[in-house]
This record gives sequence, structure tokens and C-alpha cells, in this order.
Amino acid sequence: MKQDLTDKRKDYSQNFINFSELSDNPMDLFHDWYNQATHSDLIAEPYAVSLSTLGSDGFPRTRIVLLREVNPEGFIFYTNYESQKGKAISENQKVCISFFWDKLEQQIIIKGIAEKVSQEKSDDYFHKRPVESQIGAIVSAQSSEIGFDFDLDEKVRQLQREFEGKEVPRPENWGGYLVRPVEIEFWQGRPSRLHDRVRYKLENGKWVQSRLSP
Repeated sequence: MKQDLTDKRKDYSQNFINFSELSDNPMDLFHDWYNQATHSDLIAEPYAVSLSTLGSDGFPRTRIVLLREVNPEGFIFYTNYESQKGKAISENQKVCISFFWDKLEQQIIIKGIAEKVSQEKSDDYFHKRPVESQIGAIVSAQSSEIGFDFDLDEKVRQLQREFEGKEVPRPENWGGYLVRPVEIEFWQGRPSRLHDRVRYKLENGKWVQSRLSP
């Protein structure tokens, strides 16, 4: 079946980037945009980001993960270290995460180096999660093949009985990654596809700004 999408388009006109008032640190602009997104009733999960990694087969792979912390060092998310994304990061720490807030007509694209956070930090976040999510992390051998008749719900019930009244231990293969940014691009939709784009690149420990053509 063929679907013609050539007439599907939207003209962007909500906002603009004031290039004359840019901060030297891209994290200032990130927090401005992110705070706007979190206070918008139109965006359900502003902390949902696309994470792209490069697999051992040479193909890039992109999936959505949930950002759980932003600090001066970078951006933190949590996952199974033995998942496809975890295996890819163990082989190539260069990753890209991107936000797209369609209602604000904004994108943020971040290139960075991913590294594991400390075990203590992973423990702390793991035990803040709902117990059901803690047990789910044990049940799921993320990205591995399982039988179509494998009963995940029954496995969850078994573990709920096993850990009733006890602390659920964090699996050793589950924890956080910190993405240390080396390049951040801010994209603001503008009319006639003449979008505003500004890029910050880390060079010799300092952020260098440049405006990109639409």
C-alpha cells in the first residue's frame, strides 16, 4: 500500500532564538527550554528522549529512554547493562540523545560520551522506584529472546511472594549511565522552514557557539 505524505506539513511560528542573548553555557539554555516544556500541559513526558547508539553490526539504533537527572556533568538515564543499548555502549561510548517537543516546535540534539554512574547512585535510584518496577527489572532480561508462551506475569507474582516484606536487591546488570555532552544543538521551528539553529561544541574545555543554516 502506498501512502502519499507530500501534502503533510506544518508551518512553525511559535518562538525564536535570540542569538544576541545566548549564554556561554548551553546548559543554561537547556534548562530554560526544559522548564518551559515541563510546565506545558501539552507535553506528557518532556523527559522522554531518543537515544541513538552504534551496534556491533555497524547499524545505528534509536529508542526512547526516560531522562532521570540533569546535572552540571550531563544527563542520566537507567537501563539494563546487558540490553542492546548497554552492549552497544560497552563497545562504543559515543551516543546521541535528542528531545523533540512538537507542541513547542523545538528540538535539542546532544552528542556525548556515556559512562556508568556509581553503584551507590544506581542503588539509590533503584530503591526510589515502585516495588513493581524493581521486580520488573529482575524479571526482564532486556532485549534477549524469550518464548512466546513465557509467562512474565507469573514470574512477577513469584518474586512478589519471595520479596514480600523485604528489600528488593538491585540486579548487578541494571544501573545508570551519565551522558557527558560534547556538542548540543538547539533547534527552534520558524516560518517557511527558516528554522533557528544554534550549536555549542566543547573545544579545549570551553563551549564554542555557532549558528547553523536552516
